[in-house]
Amino acid sequence: MDVKTAFLNDDLNEDVFMKQSEGFKPEGQKHLVCKLKKSIYGLKHASRQWYLKFDEVMKKQGFLKNQVDQCTYLKMSGSNFTILVLYVDDIILASNSLDMLHESKRLLSHNFDMKDLREASYVIGIEIQRDRSKSILGLSQRAYIERVLTRYNMQHCSSSVALVVKGDVFGSFQCPKTEVEKEKMRMIPYASVVGSLMYAQVCTRPEIAYIAGMLGRYQTNPRLDH
Repeated sequence: MDVKTAFLNDDLNEDVFMKQSEGFKPEGQKHLVCKLKKSIYGLKHASRQWYLKFDEVMKKQGFLKNQVDQCTYLKMSGSNFTILVLYVDDIILASNSLDMLHESKRLLSHNFDMKDLREASYVIGIEIQRDRSKSILGLSQRAYIERVLTRYNMQHCSSSVALVVKGDVFGSFQCPKTEVEKEKMRMIPYASVVGSLMYAQVCTRPEIAYIAGMLGRYQTNPRLDH
């Protein structure tokens, strides 16, 4: 589900003033300013205020906030449950009960102006794959990974079953030696490459955590052998 104009739902806990908009300055009152009654887009703390408003509503409706990931909420009813995940103004719902799922949607629509996007298939760069006949739910970042490979001119590289094997060593001996090699290396944004790998690692590819960690440590101190 999508929250329409999410930041406009927020309540302000302090006095905030803004200049009058262009074309909205009555004669004799151009020296006045506007006092905001509600949050608007552009405020530095608008996203924070929206989260506090959303959190307040969810708690009143019996949802428990996850203490590790505080944008994830859980509601239980006997053996049934509904999991709700908030990402800015997008909401993902998962439940083992259609009744609870529909009730959660009604609750959200009652408190906020919502748009029901139906069954989720693609969220923040992650494709959701379903095989209902086998009761399988999968997550894939294939499109994201292909974009990363293309961005760094590695779309034609060969895949490997083992990312790293016993005996592999990374160290300064692999650093460019000649001016030609150094110039070629300058064209590769190493920190950005490692960051792209880490995003895939966190979301759907935990098996690359070891090699991504090694590359990150090498980035911190390339003179040490790892």
